[in-house]
Amino acid sequence: MNLLVNKDITISNWKVKLYTDSMDKLHITRAQARRFLVAYHGLDRYGSKGKEATIKDYLAKVGSIQFDPLDVCGKNAELVLQSRVKDFRAADLITLLYKKRVLTEGWDKMMCIYNMGDYPGFKRKRDHDLSYLNSEKCEELKSISEKIKVEIQNRGALSSLDLDFHEKIDWSWAPTKLSRAALEILFFSGQLAIESRIHSRRRYDLVERLVPGEILEAEDPNPTEENYNDWRVLRRLKSLGLYYSKSGDGWLGMIKKMERDKSLMRLLSHKKVLNVEIEDLPYHFYIPSEERELMLKIIKGERRISKKISFLAPLDNFMWDRFLIETLFSFKYRWEVYKPAVEREYGYYVLPVLYGDNIIARFEPVRNKKLSTLIIKNWWWEEGVKMDVSLKSAIEKALRDFASFLEVETDINAGLSLIYNS
Repeated sequence: MNLLVNKDITISNWKVKLYTDSMDKLHITRAQARRFLVAYHGLDRYGSKGKEATIKDYLAKVGSIQFDPLDVCGKNAELVLQSRVKDFRAADLITLLYKKRVLTEGWDKMMCIYNMGDYPGFKRKRDHDLSYLNSEKCEELKSISEKIKVEIQNRGALSSLDLDFHEKIDWSWAPTKLSRAALEILFFSGQLAIESRIHSRRRYDLVERLVPGEILEAEDPNPTEENYNDWRVLRRLKSLGLYYSKSGDGWLGMIKKMERDKSLMRLLSHKKVLNVEIEDLPYHFYIPSEERELMLKIIKGERRISKKISFLAPLDNFMWDRFLIETLFSFKYRWEVYKPAVEREYGYYVLPVLYGDNIIARFEPVRNKKLSTLIIKNWWWEEGVKMDVSLKSAIEKALRDFASFLEVETDINAGLSLIYNS
């Protein structure tokens, strides 16, 4: 076997020699990196299975999709799925989360949705939050937590509005009601689970009523801290598909870089990840080992990218690291919902528009619930996009599909007129 010996890599006081099998280091162009990411995330063609199977399969691949409660033209998780699942509706996700309970909500990158079967893997995170609840820092929350659990035991699922603890408390993200903070820490420490949502407000029930017994009783699949770190690093890499070892938004909420690099070295030595070198980029990139065949097909031109328009969610896994997107796609994107209107370059809730393996535009859609219509407020083309019959057809189909996903009507001609004159 031909081995390349890379130069010593020093990480603080930790030093390793990285031995890389030359056959396992893949060299690709930026264009091939773009195509791999589009294909990996299933953005150029809909899944071939039914809706439920496609959703579960995508989550099995990427681990988590990010939850965000804002609903201007669909919530973030719904927008992620509509671009990958044919005929997807918000009700499909609600059914899988709160009726069939094959999916669940929990903390991963941020608040996320993942397959229920992944619940045991986060035991260490829940135990950490339980230790925090039992610490001196949480005496006030601890004093009411048992009372809240008794209330839920007797009354069923409750939200913070159903509890009489209205005092304010400093909390991780902002001062909030004592009842809301208590429900959150009971949820994060594994004592409650989310039974349903009324709009964005969570209703909690006892975890044993909502999570299947065999999952609750399952052993921690990561018996050591090292196992847990490796599992999380590999899981996050799968969430992104192709990523570098340098610090970036894709590693949000993860262990620090020194420990992350140790995990990547172990994963590399166990052949769970592969090294990828992208032309002219100085970073060490990785892909999950099981994606080697897909990457080779991309390199050989055997996996072509379909010319499908996809409207991307602002917090889509594909968009998690906007620096990487800018580097590979020459598309600069900032989510401007938290900026004052006068400081926005574009609009409040703007979605990137993917066509094949290029991001060609961004637009600002709004669902008018009273009139049950889809309104396109603005459309901004990227420089150099040339309109042709195929692109026109793809845009028209995408707009019809998007209105159908939102279960509203749209004036296609008015929308197309705005787009073509932008």
